[in-house]
Amino acid sequence: MTILLALTAARYATAAEPDAGRVIDQAQSKIVKIYGAGGFRGMEGYQSGFLVSPQGHILTALSYVLDTDRVTVTLNDGRRFDAHMLGGDPRLEIAVLKIDAERLPCFDLAKAAPLAAGARVFALSNVFNVAMGDESASVQHGAVSVVTRLEGRRGVFETPYHGPIYVLDVTTNNPGAAGGALVTHRGELAGILGKELRNSLNNTWLNYALPIDQVRQSVDDIKAGKFISLQELSPEKKPAHPMDPGILGINLVPDVLERTPAYVDQVRPGTAAARAGLLPDDLILLVGNHLTQSCKALRKELEMIDRADAVRLTVLRGQELIDVTLQAGPDDK
Repeated sequence: MTILLALTAARYATAAEPDAGRVIDQAQSKIVKIYGAGGFRGMEGYQSGFLVSPQGHILTALSYVLDTDRVTVTLNDGRRFDAHMLGGDPRLEIAVLKIDAERLPCFDLAKAAPLAAGARVFALSNVFNVAMGDESASVQHGAVSVVTRLEGRRGVFETPYHGPIYVLDVTTNNPGAAGGALVTHRGELAGILGKELRNSLNNTWLNYALPIDQVRQSVDDIKAGKFISLQELSPEKKPAHPMDPGILGINLVPDVLERTPAYVDQVRPGTAAARAGLLPDDLILLVGNHLTQSCKALRKELEMIDRADAVRLTVLRGQELIDVTLQAGPDDK
């Protein structure tokens, strides 16, 4: 049975697990609480993450919470920082944030432990926002039920990720838990807690974590400068004939908010977008390897591409990620 501990690590130590308090204390020092944008219909504006470098790199879930110009991070000791989003990978639904700090306790992704079914684990997260300052994050103790692949057949699980997961016997699918850390009973990092995921056939929820070996390369790529949104560049660095959505035949939804998502409103017949099979309601997530979090960001990314060059987009259609290449013709304007 799931045991939810929203208490200090020391209060968890038992005779059966004499080192549990020490293990949880060490893990707690690396957990962070993340605050950003609340979504529509009262969706929570908080989630979890954990430090993956002494210089303040944070691994977390890619979600609407990060869809704001100001994301704040609270460390285990109560210190609060503004965070900069380095980038995200929509295929894995992960993001990497950076805060301006040094010599922080952190997990080493290179030393992450693989797990087998039956392995005992701790799941640490800011579930239900129980920790707002220097309070400890919540700790759940349980085991890996099975190691399997997450397959979204027939829309059963609506997620773009289709790869290995650890299915857990602890309830980690509650608000705020996404992006938390899964560690072994010895304190080794094993996985990142997944986002809330419901089975559309029987209305049940899946408690799962992504193995660290599935996300490690993407984290390294983001830290190296891939999957990022371009910053505002000076005009002289842009091509003489920059691309824009209209040239490709894409009409975006009205840009009424600072971060209006880059949804396709209309696709004009006979254009590059139509030839590539783009459809209304597609959400444009990537231009090449650059993350686009808004209509404004999409236009800035396209401005760095010459009209004569092909444009590679990654769009979310329903819950399927689709890669398309658009090539504007000489008559496209």
